[in-house]
Amino acid sequence: MEIDERKIRILHAIINDYIYTGEPVGSRTIAKKYDLGISSATIRNEMADLEDMGYIEQLHTSSGRKPSDKGYRLYVDKLMQIRHLSKEEELLIKEYLINAALFEVDKIVKQTSALLSELTKLTCVVKSPSVKKSCVKALQLIGIDKNSVLMVLVTDSGLIKNNVIKVDKIPSSSELLMLSNVLNDKLRDLSVEEINLVVINNLKKYTQGFEELFNSILSALYETLSEENYSDIHMEGTTNIFNYPEYNDISKAREFLSLIYNKDNMISLLDEGEDISIKIGEENFVKEAKDISFISAVYRVGNRPLGTIGVIGPTRMDYSNVTSIMVEVVNKLNTLLKNSLND
Repeated sequence: MEIDERKIRILHAIINDYIYTGEPVGSRTIAKKYDLGISSATIRNEMADLEDMGYIEQLHTSSGRKPSDKGYRLYVDKLMQIRHLSKEEELLIKEYLINAALFEVDKIVKQTSALLSELTKLTCVVKSPSVKKSCVKALQLIGIDKNSVLMVLVTDSGLIKNNVIKVDKIPSSSELLMLSNVLNDKLRDLSVEEINLVVINNLKKYTQGFEELFNSILSALYETLSEENYSDIHMEGTTNIFNYPEYNDISKAREFLSLIYNKDNMISLLDEGEDISIKIGEENFVKEAKDISFISAVYRVGNRPLGTIGVIGPTRMDYSNVTSIMVEVVNKLNTLLKNSLND
């Protein structure tokens, strides 16, 4: 059975009503609240067909219907409209991101997650830029005391990493400056895979007399650029889900908290994919996420992906509203990152 225009209009009304009330929807409610030009009896018959087709489902024999994952998918793919943000929302985005521009890239991204959580009233989760995919942009050596050198590494994705290197005796300030210049000249724009034996042997020619420090710098570089930054999963608004009455149920609340505080689950959900991705209920790869929807976006500099940011909520979330906000915020974030990294 194909879904015709009348069934689509009825399904659209059911989804809109259920998103805003959280209550199963009956034919009389649709007839009263939505001017569809058909009787309650006709709506009831169409709803029975929609249920047979898998677009809506009935929780109890005497209750109304609620959308299924299949119904929400049709809504997202065919019916949902991206809306224009309000002046208040645009002002809040501008205020947050102007303040964020003062920070390092990973802090800009975390500030953006706080913004998304506030605007959507949902839980926001973000994976910070991966050091493992980064290249050296700048490297500075600074003497701390007679046995310690601070190595400050800046990557092309805007991350700043500090390492304290212990040596028997540190070079003078002028020697540290010379070594910093050599390292910048030879390592700039190289990833960890590209710092090979040829590069190392070439560097050794320019760092003779400083073998102990050079070996320690090399070891610190490899360690920093090779690390998996799974710890850099950041969340905002973890309790926002409790604004939805269905999560007043203790077992559902516990399941949700167990999902978001499992780092492996979050890494799986944040797997880099399309620019904007909407996964509904059973579509999620994570078994524990079958009752939630996850809207995510890849943030990037130019064509280069840096990480993923997303919002988690019940399957009856306001997809149109959340997607509109996500598109606007991520576009602004990408512009800000591009300007920050090109400075």
